[in-house]
Order: sequence, then structure tokens, then C-alpha cells
Amino acid sequence: MSSLLRIAIAAAALLVAAPALASPLDDAKRASHVGEQADGYVGVVPGAPASARALADRINAERAERYGEIAAKTGTSPTAVAALAGQKLVQRASPGEWIRDADGEWRQQ
Repeated sequence: MSSLLRIAIAAAALLVAAPALASPLDDAKRASHVGEQADGYVGVVPGAPASARALADRINAERAERYGEIAAKTGTSPTAVAALAGQKLVQRASPGEWIRDADGEWRQQ
């Protein structure tokens, strides 16, 4: 099995596991406080309250740990896993949610 295919399968597993944090994350997305980023992590939208940073930090720490686990299982880097997950998470963003592209620009989906 190719490395890219293994990463894709593992990233899909991560996306399926994501609902454990879905409620606070979804609430913050709907409030335009945070958004998905192309790098696979949650970013804080400019003007968001300080509580959004704490949520993003918690979710990002959990994602980083999971990306590392997937990378170890697939023989790739956590950065590659995060980038693939980021691509999928940005594509899945609902209308009205904020996303940050690879150039660092925030835009509403």
C-alpha cells in the first residue's frame, strides 16, 4: 500500500474520531471564533474572544498527538498527515464557517 494511501486512510479515521470534540468546536465555528486551517489545525479568527484561543490550543494539542500516532503507523511525518487532514477539513467546512488557506488568508466559506 502506498504511503499516500495509508495517510489518506489514517486521516479519514481521524475525521471520524473528531466528533468527540465536535460540540464545543462546532459552537465556536458557528460563532465565527475559530476556523479550520490548511495545516490541519484550528485557528482563531481575528476578533475572537480569548476563550477561543484556549479551545483552539486544546483541540490542536489533541490533533498533534493523533497526527503523530498516524504518522508513526504509516511511516510518514506528522506534518504530512496534518496537511492531508487540513485539506479535507477545509473542504468539509460548512457555508458561513471561516477557513484559513495555505497563504494564511482567512475567508468565509
